[in-house]
Amino acid sequence: MQTRDLAQAVIAGDRRALARAITLVESGRADHREAAAELLEVCAKSGRQALRIGLSGTPGVGKSSFIEAFGTMLTGQGLRVAVLAVDPSSARSGGSILGDKTRMERLSRDPRAFIRPSPSQAELGGVARRTREAVALCEAAGFDVVLIETVGVGQSETLVAGMTDIFVLLLAPAGGDELQGVKRGIMEMADLIVVNKADGDLKHTATRTCADYAGALRLLRKRPQDPEGFPKALTVSAVEEHGLDRVWNEIRDLAEWRSSSGHLASRRAEQARGWFEEEVRQGLLARLTRDPVVKGEMDRLGQSVEAGDIAPARAASRILSQIKG
Repeated sequence: MQTRDLAQAVIAGDRRALARAITLVESGRADHREAAAELLEVCAKSGRQALRIGLSGTPGVGKSSFIEAFGTMLTGQGLRVAVLAVDPSSARSGGSILGDKTRMERLSRDPRAFIRPSPSQAELGGVARRTREAVALCEAAGFDVVLIETVGVGQSETLVAGMTDIFVLLLAPAGGDELQGVKRGIMEMADLIVVNKADGDLKHTATRTCADYAGALRLLRKRPQDPEGFPKALTVSAVEEHGLDRVWNEIRDLAEWRSSSGHLASRRAEQARGWFEEEVRQGLLARLTRDPVVKGEMDRLGQSVEAGDIAPARAASRILSQIKG
């Protein structure tokens, strides 16, 4: 299928075409990158936009369970939901389990939902480099909500917050000084802190944990992109499916306020600029590996760095000086 035909199929809502298109943008081959650029340009002409929601949290907090329950609730309201779930890749083999479709069995069978697990490919923070492009394709395909789930380690929170409209931090109930384990920077980025597993024996602990976070959030400086009362802390039970409607109402109210105040448009413009700059950085890195002369010099200087004959900063400076426009 030609690139433009593939783009038109995506815009028409063909799920198989969307899957093929995401596979294309995830490819690192030079010819595929050219085709992906053309594909994205055509799809952008659809003018469609979705509400982009980022979701992060430590492993075991119940991200997949929450997304399945939350996504099913949204599709039940007639919305089309796309889930881009970034799975951790092995640093040794590059392999990935890609088990999110297995964990979200009910949502994966929903005709109004689309789940795409992608390997993180050792990207910083676990956000796949091409996730931004996958989001654009899902929007062109007519999805109303795009959920981006990250592995929840390292700098993933920073990266997902930089490509979404609303950032939700999912946490588990805990007692004692658990609040001290959450970095201030993460809390400052979160629009909503959702304490999951507020059911059974953990319900009381979840309520207390939520109150602790709500108190901590009130101590943070108010952000210009937030209306009064945000960011907020809420409790939810993905298993019992209670609290999901309140989470959605808060997300929708915040998105509508940001849209009417102009913050959403400026945020997306900044994200597009950041996307462009990241592409430039990645392109420069790719040139280092493609140019045989530069690659050979990198290998030589790398050995010198290992032997302690030259400082890493000095070696890097020599390599950068060889990159010509």
